Amino acid sequence: MKKLLLTKKIHTMTVWNRITSFIRDKNLFPEKAALLLAVSGGPDSVMLLDYFARNAKKRKLRLVIAHVNHNLRGKASDADARFTERLGKAYGIETEILSANVKEIAEKEGGGIESAARKARYALLLKTALEKKCAFIVTAHHSDDNAETILLNMLRGTDPKGLAGIPVSRTLYRSGRKTVRLIRPLLSVSRKEIEQYLILNGLKSRKDHTNDDDRYTRNWIRTRLLPILEKKQPRIREHLVMLSEGMTELFK
Repeated sequence: MKKLLLTKKIHTMTVWNRITSFIRDKNLFPEKAALLLAVSGGPDSVMLLDYFARNAKKRKLRLVIAHVNHNLRGKASDADARFTERLGKAYGIETEILSANVKEIAEKEGGGIESAARKARYALLLKTALEKKCAFIVTAHHSDDNAETILLNMLRGTDPKGLAGIPVSRTLYRSGRKTVRLIRPLLSVSRKEIEQYLILNGLKSRKDHTNDDDRYTRNWIRTRLLPILEKKQPRIREHLVMLSEGMTELFK
C-alpha cells in the first residue's frame, strides 16, 4: 500500500509539474484568470479537470466547466452529460451542459459530421465563455493528439504550417480589449501518462466507442498506422512532437 501511494504521489506530481511548467513557459494565462474547462467526460478531460480543480486555489483561478452534447450517440451522449454534471458537483464547480444537433447542422451545411461537430462545439464554448466572462477556453488535447494531427495533415496534404500540428494557443475572439483565447496545456503530456494518472488517482471517465471506429481516418492513424510506425521507430510519437515544436518556432 505504501509503495502504491508513493507511486501515485510521484506520478501525480511529475504530471502536475510538467503541465505547470508548460503553462508558465508558454505564458498561457495569468494568475486570477477565469477559465472555461471543456469537459467531455473522457479520460483526457477528466484529468484536465482534476489538475485545475486541485491547483486553482494556488493561482486564484476561477473555473467553469462546459460540456457539449453533440447528440450523436443517443443515450450514451446523454449519459456523458449527466456524468460531467455529477463531476462538476463533486468538485464544487459551476457546470454548463450545452447541446447541439450536429446531424442537422451537417445536413444543412453539406459537410461531414466531424467538421460540423467541431464547429458547433467551439461556437458553443465561445458563447459560454463570453457569457461567463472567461478569457480562456481550455481543452484536453494531449501530445498523442498532436502526433496524430501531424500524420493526418500529411495524409490529406498540407503546407509546412500543417506540420506544426495542434496550436498551443490561439485567439478565438477579440473585440476591443476583450479577448477569448483557446489554450491546450495538456499538449505537454501523453495519453499513457493521462491513463496512468486516472488509474492511480481512482478517477472514473466515460468511453466514446466511436473512437474505436477506424473508418474515421484519425482513429485509423491511432489504432493502425502509429502502432506499425512504432515497430520501426519506438520514439515516433516523440519525434512527431519535436517536429511540431520546431515548425511552431519557424512560424512564430
